[in-house]
Amino acid sequence: MPQPPKRPRKPTPAAVKTAPSKGELHPRNRHQGRYDFPALIKASPELGDFVISNPYGKPSIDFANPAAVKVFNRALLAQYYGIRHWDIPDGYLCPPIPGRADYLHNLADLLASDNDGQIPHGEKVRALDIGVGANCIYPLIGRCEYGWQFMGTDIASEALASARAIVAANPQLAGGVELRQQANAEHIFLGLLQAQEYVDLSLCNPPFHSSAAEATSGSTRKWRNLGKLDPKRKLPVLNFGGQAAELWCPGGEAAFLKRMASESAQVAEQVLWFSSLVSKGSNVELLQGWLAKAGAIEVRILGMSQGQKQSRLVAWTFKNAEERSTWSKSRWR
Repeated sequence: MPQPPKRPRKPTPAAVKTAPSKGELHPRNRHQGRYDFPALIKASPELGDFVISNPYGKPSIDFANPAAVKVFNRALLAQYYGIRHWDIPDGYLCPPIPGRADYLHNLADLLASDNDGQIPHGEKVRALDIGVGANCIYPLIGRCEYGWQFMGTDIASEALASARAIVAANPQLAGGVELRQQANAEHIFLGLLQAQEYVDLSLCNPPFHSSAAEATSGSTRKWRNLGKLDPKRKLPVLNFGGQAAELWCPGGEAAFLKRMASESAQVAEQVLWFSSLVSKGSNVELLQGWLAKAGAIEVRILGMSQGQKQSRLVAWTFKNAEERSTWSKSRWR
């Protein structure tokens, strides 16, 4: 697609901020309200072996049990998204699906803002998932909800092998998910896109911690806060799992976001919107500063919430409103 000539970059304006009510999912999120366990068990009968009663007498699962979390995710993917075959190697990140779906719905709204309020559907929209992981969650949900094309990238060959097995086992994903390995662990965007290759958005769950010890400490604090730290019971280190690259990197989330901001400027002509989840609120202001130095034109901060967990989605672009409108008309219509 022809690109406009480069021009001097202006300082980033004040970010646009939005935030849902605490615990409120996106209106299009399929996971509103209580889980329908009979329907989930019908979609994935193995879940029945893990259902328990919570303190209020309602059906639930033991979220401290990694095996239960994995089977629960499998049932959610089967019931809501038609994914009949999904598995991940032991020890890999098993993500909370409602929150991952929220990220994608917010990105759909972001694209609509450059498309006369209409969400673009179908394979003309191409998304780049940085750190697709063994679970391949974003491509699975995004293909089902919006029919977008996905390119999932990762530095770990085992994670990519798992993601490829998931894609191959679900025929409806054929031709819609491409997986590439980032050969240089020091890079995020550099070395991934070929010349004249364009994507409409990028998304990422950055590693939150600076070390394995910090990740373990964070999990212990979570159990204590939830009142589940029972000395008589051996709890997993991480109930949702996670390998090193999924959970921590030198410098933690802040260092990763700084590198992402810098590298995004180097591929700015090939990507319409960049985005990332930001776990720590203090890192949002840091990221804004790095994006200003990189020359981003617009930054948007979207509050995201699932239960008691609060997060932020930060999106940025190096294209002005006119350029984004031209991009949408030439690629999506």
